[in-house]
Amino acid sequence: MIKYGIVAFPPKKIQDIANSFRKRYDPHYALIPPHITLKESFEVDESREESIINALKQIANEVKHMTVQINKVSTFAPVTNTIYFKIESNEQLTTLNNKLNQGSFSDNRTHPYVPHITLAQKLVEDEYSDVLGRLKMENFQFEIEIDRFQLLYQLENGSWTVYESFVFGEEGI
Repeated sequence: MIKYGIVAFPPKKIQDIANSFRKRYDPHYALIPPHITLKESFEVDESREESIINALKQIANEVKHMTVQINKVSTFAPVTNTIYFKIESNEQLTTLNNKLNQGSFSDNRTHPYVPHITLAQKLVEDEYSDVLGRLKMENFQFEIEIDRFQLLYQLENGSWTVYESFVFGEEGI
């Protein structure tokens, strides 16, 4: 079985800003670059790999590029002490998440879909409160163009690497 994930990477400028926090406050910093999760990680037998890739190509062809907005920092508290750039509600992104959780893909969602870019996680309570308080005082306003997504796979050391990129088609959702 191979463990996969499906994500969209933000532009380098936003990755650099996210990493300025992640390198100090995210224990997964070295395992994966800043990203927007489009489908929670899932395991697939190698024999199904080709059908998964074909399904992803089909989905990519059905989706047109989209623009998403980041206007603030938010948190998953009290469930976890994760702090993130909140991506404003976006119907295209939600529809894409739904497409990636049906048909050839099992629906493995454990929480409602909340598109975001993680900045900090697994913090102790005092550090979490301090970091969140500081970040909430800053003004974050970004517009991100998304025109592709990536299928990642997890290596034995826990890090993630790109298996293939899928560029969006022109038909739209």
